[in-house]
Amino acid sequence: MLSQIRCGTIRGLTATMVTAEADVSDGLPVFDMVGSLSGEVKECRERVRTVLKAAGFPLPARHITVNLSPADIRKSGNGFDLPVALSVLAALGRMDPDRLSDVFVCGELRLSGEVLPVKGMLPMLLAARENGIKKCIIPVDNLQEARLVPDMEPIGVGSFAELLEYIDTGRVREYCPDKDSEAIVDDQADFGELHGQAIPRRACEIAAAGMHNLLMYGPPGAGKSMIARCLPSIMPPLSDDEKLELMKIYSICGKFRISYENIRRPFRSPHHTTTAVAMSGGGNSLNPGEITMAHNGVLFLDELPEFKREALEALRQPLEEGKINIVRNRYQEEYPADFLFVAAMNPCRCGYYPSERCTCSTPSIRHYLSKISEPLLDRFDLCVQTRRVEYGELMDKSNNESSERIRERVLRAHDIQRERYRDKPYTFNSQASSKMIEEYCRLTKATRECIGELFASEELTARGYYRILKVSRTIADLAGKKDVGQEHIAEAGFFRSLDRRFWEVVR
Repeated sequence: MLSQIRCGTIRGLTATMVTAEADVSDGLPVFDMVGSLSGEVKECRERVRTVLKAAGFPLPARHITVNLSPADIRKSGNGFDLPVALSVLAALGRMDPDRLSDVFVCGELRLSGEVLPVKGMLPMLLAARENGIKKCIIPVDNLQEARLVPDMEPIGVGSFAELLEYIDTGRVREYCPDKDSEAIVDDQADFGELHGQAIPRRACEIAAAGMHNLLMYGPPGAGKSMIARCLPSIMPPLSDDEKLELMKIYSICGKFRISYENIRRPFRSPHHTTTAVAMSGGGNSLNPGEITMAHNGVLFLDELPEFKREALEALRQPLEEGKINIVRNRYQEEYPADFLFVAAMNPCRCGYYPSERCTCSTPSIRHYLSKISEPLLDRFDLCVQTRRVEYGELMDKSNNESSERIRERVLRAHDIQRERYRDKPYTFNSQASSKMIEEYCRLTKATRECIGELFASEELTARGYYRILKVSRTIADLAGKKDVGQEHIAEAGFFRSLDRRFWEVVR
């Protein structure tokens, strides 16, 4: 008897529907599984054999064939145990094969019969709904994700025995929602806790308003990491679409305890020993990397020159396109990677150049800074120097503007940009095309002369020129101005020229 059970597999950030087909026939006693399977999927036949035996359904000495269709798509993941077990039971005549013909089934089995959670459940259930399936049997730990899918009736099972009871009687054990859900970050830092640093504060406001990449450099203890951690607090709340997209990413990464209500903009700060694969994604199990985990949030790289060059160069495509294409020998997938890129670094190895405390030689400083390539440096719209905070600034808290007040200005600038780009595929000034940004800036003759002088004095590239225009457009939006003036160009040039002045000293 041929039986079929619906299941799925993950491909990038989406899922593909798969059908588990089982057939039992006369012949040599063997349990075959076919259909372009990864190692963990092939291993599921031994788990299924053991669990069925423990449940009172030992496999007969016959030829059992399980096919995971379609065969041209590679199947990976740990969720095929339940559909394979049920398809074999149905093929053996131990259950009605039509009972679960319109039900999505997914779950991993332990040898004890316990059902374990599966990564990527949310995108698989969304794909199942698109294919007209309105009921699913899944692990209880995945129920929180299933409740995000409209028009889907989730049935949570904690063991194979519970699944058999549901099939025989239709009774389902009720599980309470998990109240111990995690937020992406426990506590967001607030700019009200930051003392002094007026220029870095202004740079952060511009960065958040237009989603511009930001580089900070300065001596140790100046507050660079603190400033970066404050950035998510002035960014607007996540929209429903952004929340759902992040939930799909975390589902694929196996973060089952993050709830839709508690999710916030992510702040990712990988260690400088992070590899290029960990940064970009991929590997044997095809997991999203740090740049995808930071999607719709902030990616912060502290001690930028200490990162491996391959890991830094992996950022160049995502910074331009907002996505990354992972190409390996056996697969090609696309992940979203639209984030605000923030980096911090010391001016030299000891951190005190150009003060008298610096103990580094000029060749040592040159070697330290040369770890950052010019193409990557050119992708920073804003570059700001942090300085050591004086004692008087620590005591005077009158100028410590809170994140809430800064966020109000950022939100107004976002509203202006949404209206401006309402018919475009992008939302922020940093994403505007080079062809269109000059039209949005509406430069006067005097303003064009101003930016022309800046272009010559700072030896800007074409990319640098357009990035100054985009930053100046954001500064004008923060000021509520319709046109870009010379003062906006000057401020944008100030933040653009800091990096040039710093690097020129050691060239």
